Amino acid sequence: MTIEEMIARQQAIVTAARNDGERSLSSEEQAEFDSLQAQIDAARSAGDPAPATTAEGTQPAEGTRAAAPAGADEAAQRAVALERQRVSDITALCREAGMDPAEHIRSGATLDAVRAAAVTHLIQHGAPVASRARENDGDNFRQAATDALLIQAGVPVATPAEDANQFRGMSLRDIAIECMVRDGEGSTTSLLRMGKDDLFRSLSRQFFNPTATFPAILDDAIRKGIVHRYQAVPTTFQLWTSKGSVSDFKPTKDHSYLVGGAGEFLRVGENGELKLDTPKSELLPQRQVDTYGRQFSMSRQAFINDDVGFITEVPGLYAASAKRTINKQVYKILVDNPAIFDGVPLFDAAHNNLISAGSKPSNQAIQDIMMKMLLQTDPFGESIMVQPAFIIVPVGYKFLMTTILASPTINTTDNTQAVNPLYQYRDQLTIVEDGTINALAGKNSPAPWFMVGDKNYAKSLQVDYLNGQETPTIRRSEVPGQLGYVWDIFLDWGITATDFRGIARNNGVAIN
Repeated sequence: MTIEEMIARQQAIVTAARNDGERSLSSEEQAEFDSLQAQIDAARSAGDPAPATTAEGTQPAEGTRAAAPAGADEAAQRAVALERQRVSDITALCREAGMDPAEHIRSGATLDAVRAAAVTHLIQHGAPVASRARENDGDNFRQAATDALLIQAGVPVATPAEDANQFRGMSLRDIAIECMVRDGEGSTTSLLRMGKDDLFRSLSRQFFNPTATFPAILDDAIRKGIVHRYQAVPTTFQLWTSKGSVSDFKPTKDHSYLVGGAGEFLRVGENGELKLDTPKSELLPQRQVDTYGRQFSMSRQAFINDDVGFITEVPGLYAASAKRTINKQVYKILVDNPAIFDGVPLFDAAHNNLISAGSKPSNQAIQDIMMKMLLQTDPFGESIMVQPAFIIVPVGYKFLMTTILASPTINTTDNTQAVNPLYQYRDQLTIVEDGTINALAGKNSPAPWFMVGDKNYAKSLQVDYLNGQETPTIRRSEVPGQLGYVWDIFLDWGITATDFRGIARNNGVAIN
């Protein structure tokens, strides 16, 4: 074969692959292509075209060469390059217009002719359907790859994408190569030849491209893993605190019409007049959120080691830390008892919500703290009868509390059985046990316990989030000198004691 014939054969191989859905070369095709290229390179280095073949397929006599016109090699290369460009341009144009490029390529149509055909096609068929289909295909691929990574990492996926099972056995490297091929960054064959380190460097350049597929898949997997891990953290603050949302970082003042703030209903006689009333209001304390966050990275070693578990494990640790931080801040307010919006400590005799002579839970102690809540009044002196809904105790008291509330009878001083008045509250009171109280109180120090009213009726502590976003947000970040992929993880929240009437405290005793 002459050089021209070998180049023509290479072009035929490439064209066949393009016409077959823009697939990569098969192993046989790639081997033939490489063999032809080796022969071409050898012939060029010798300064002559490759040996020609006779009509019968035999080689000419030794020492002879088939003559070729001057400049034929260069002309052939230019022709091949032009044809490749024509095929590439026609294929791209037809895909955007939703047309099959095969017919136009085979017929030798010019790009201008295909462009005119594309305009006619769009007029007849409307928007480029194939373009939307390709976008949908890309979305489906990203969703399937994301779900596959989550499943590999042990994160439950309720409804995996249709093709997720196809990617479950693929390594990070395999998925990265698939993404780069889809993004037009090379063929499967060429990328498979790259070492993991070289591939990592190529992906690092993509990491800050917002349209690159592989980083987007990592982002999606990390976000879903964070939500799963955040929801699974065993915190208790969310059970009894109120939840709110603010729109910015400025201090916010809200008016709230408290129970009792509206005037009493007045008797209206026959043909009587209804009296106008303006509800009384009290300015609640300022609420404000702050930003809390950390930064984490997927190291070069993690990628080379194919650490799929990183996708959920490391980000999940920081998500869990965020929720535990909120939990600790909430209980720190209860234990430390700081001054609140009126300048008085949250738990104080002036607020009628403190039993300073601490004790462990007992029938009498529970009745005493319950009375504190039932006798609360609103800012205008009206009774609001805060009904207890939660008892919050340090670790060590839950068994005792359960026994007290679940026992229908109690022993009297005469060692006889009597009705347990707290038995009626066994379904009304929820026992919340949290070791954070023990940790904050300190070993061998009194550990307080608390009673909280229904958070839909009586206020105590409120956790606000910026725009209602309750789970951490991640953002790809560029850090100079950092060898790896870096993400910021952050969450905006604020904790405020909005009222003292919905909570009461017993100072407690040391738990042995």
